[in-house]
Amino acid sequence: MEIRRFGYYWLDTWVLANVIQLATQNFCMHYLNRTNDPCGRQYDQMTQAARSVPANIAEGSSRRSTSKETEMKLTDVARASLAELANDYLNWLLRGETVPWSVKSDEHKTVTAVQLDPPIYKDDVQHLSSIHILSQKQKFDKWLRSGNSTTEANCLLILCNRLIMMLNKQLSNQLATFKEEGGFAEALSADRIAYRAAQSVKANAPSCPKCGKPMIKRVAKKGINSGKEFWSCSGYPECNGTRSLK
Repeated sequence: MEIRRFGYYWLDTWVLANVIQLATQNFCMHYLNRTNDPCGRQYDQMTQAARSVPANIAEGSSRRSTSKETEMKLTDVARASLAELANDYLNWLLRGETVPWSVKSDEHKTVTAVQLDPPIYKDDVQHLSSIHILSQKQKFDKWLRSGNSTTEANCLLILCNRLIMMLNKQLSNQLATFKEEGGFAEALSADRIAYRAAQSVKANAPSCPKCGKPMIKRVAKKGINSGKEFWSCSGYPECNGTRSLK
């Protein structure tokens, strides 16, 4: 029951998104002030972008069973919000006349080498998943709580870029599933056709002359018979067998 309600709690992308959100909130509280952010707009934009990432991952995962299209759209929104946040951290470094750590630097390699633990919780999901998120954040606290904004911004920039790549992979998997299984509209159409085929069997409808499947009544939408009913194979479009209604 809890797996159905909280399926996204098992996603590494959702876990890391929460780590980034918590770290961003701490970063903004410690380093944004009336001098460098007099109107508080950057504070709002950064914290809202950070919030958008886990929120859209969660909502997209929750909509998976009814609309895979919506799931993909919301995952893409999460990715876009993350790219916006990453740019804010890049801008912070440039404002301080520093550049991001090189991928060849020891700092970058050390942060990148830190791996997330797999989530393991069978019940009491919200309680145990919260413990898991905090324990994963602690893996990066050496940099995230360093008291140096340059170090913290660099670490968060690396985490943002890592999560963007993870979301790219998640989107690719979602698209592959969509291509194989179809979306909500396709599922409804398949259910409707199956229902009509079952009703046709009960009503002794004729069998398709090509494949033998039960036929269902359809209305011609074009041609000289436009608006008239005819028998069509329930296996359409794989089979295009038809019969006259007479």
